[in-house]
Amino acid sequence: QVQLVESGGGLVQAGGSLRLSCAASGRTSAMGWFRQAPGKEREFVAAINWSGASTYYADSVKGRFTISRDSAKNTIYLQMNSLNPEDTAVYYCAARRSPNAKTAIEEYDYWGQGTQVTVSS
Repeated sequence: QVQLVESGGGLVQAGGSLRLSCAASGRTSAMGWFRQAPGKEREFVAAINWSGASTYYADSVKGRFTISRDSAKNTIYLQMNSLNPEDTAVYYCAARRSPNAKTAIEEYDYWGQGTQVTVSS
């Protein structure tokens, strides 16, 4: 069983930056980040394939967020720059048993507990 543990969330002012980390115990392949704002459905943010060579982003974060992975540490990261209040949400790390990155929630096999990101205006 794979466990995912997110860290790095917090409170930041608009225009600021945060870096989220997700450490995986157990074998994982493609991984991704999703987020869920109050009263909204969980949505895709970014994904990365098994090697780190392919990445995908939601249009709302493209150019501001960067997903990366350190395979030696079995950890992925989400560097978030130019944050705005609309980015406020609980951010979840997810992992697949398969190597290709996907954007759909139902494609992911394992989920972390989430980390809160709050952006003040």
